Amino acid sequence: MKIPNALWANLIQERLSNVDCIKQGWILEGFPENQEQAWMLQSSGIFPRHVVVLYAPDTVLIERNSGKRLDPVTEEVYHTTFDWPSDELIQQRLVKPEDLSEEETSRKLLEYHRNFPGVFQIYQKILKSINADQPCMDVLSQVLTYVQTRHRSAAPFTPRIVFCGPPGSGKSLQAGLIAQKYHLVNICCGQLLKEAIADKTKLGELVKPYIDNGYPVPDKLVLKVLADRLNAPDCVANGWVLHGFPRDIEQGEELQKSHSPNRVFFFNLPYESIMERLSQRRTDPVTGERYHTTFRPAPTPVIQARLRQNPRDNEENIEKRVEAYYRNAAELEDFYEDAFYVNADQDPHVVFEFIESCIIKPLPCKKVKSL
Repeated sequence: MKIPNALWANLIQERLSNVDCIKQGWILEGFPENQEQAWMLQSSGIFPRHVVVLYAPDTVLIERNSGKRLDPVTEEVYHTTFDWPSDELIQQRLVKPEDLSEEETSRKLLEYHRNFPGVFQIYQKILKSINADQPCMDVLSQVLTYVQTRHRSAAPFTPRIVFCGPPGSGKSLQAGLIAQKYHLVNICCGQLLKEAIADKTKLGELVKPYIDNGYPVPDKLVLKVLADRLNAPDCVANGWVLHGFPRDIEQGEELQKSHSPNRVFFFNLPYESIMERLSQRRTDPVTGERYHTTFRPAPTPVIQARLRQNPRDNEENIEKRVEAYYRNAAELEDFYEDAFYVNADQDPHVVFEFIESCIIKPLPCKKVKSL
């Protein structure tokens, strides 16, 4: 039985949110296999910094696979040419895996060649192809050289971008897309606080009681955590896109003093659209697949019957979150008088193209009044 793409994405997102991945980083191998899976990762907020594609002629790959042998006792994998065990006892019990026949390998290669162009399109700005038909140490050396390099931003200046908008307006998705294309640091304020707690920093220890008890973290603490991140070398060199902060004019004024943004976007979405996007979201607890009662209904009555709603998505909680945003939005909009306004009630690709055009073009020059 094939595992649904959405379930894969959910499992990967859950694993990558663990403390060890947040602190040490991660390597994801064998996924995504197609464009839909790549989009699923992006929708889950997973944006790799480097993508390495190892390639070799199909004849070489078929030959490599056909020589693999499995030890059923230890589950160690050996190879008839490259890694044959010296122990005769091990040699006698080795078996050829069932799914590594030449026909099966050819079928998998055909599927890979069919799906790879879609994956390449998603990750072309951060992808490097490396010839795997050479000694493994040479391959490793090239991979290490690539992943240790910093991408040069394609932006015409060092972007310092802020996204503001109500819940459900697509800030996280657009931040991830912009960060990936221009190699910016994607900073979600809420996630940043969780990372500080996971890292067990002094600030993280101060933040932890507020997060654990569901209380708002004081502005002074948030600003200290945020300042530490924005002062890091990658943010200074590559630029950043920030969402989830500022939420009111006081926070905006404090941010302006230390790390003045040079692009601010306000996402506009009608209240009815917010409700429609969020209140109708459902999750299948069995497969992890996400559905929407209007835009992506469950395919069968059985699945429909077992769908569940996240408590954050009930209408009462959505209303509270929307009211909290609009309580301070007008003052924040006045404060950022050069901000751009985004119609978020349209296709995400259209929204992305508009944001990108505003990043590339220069800000309007303010006219100096003559005395």
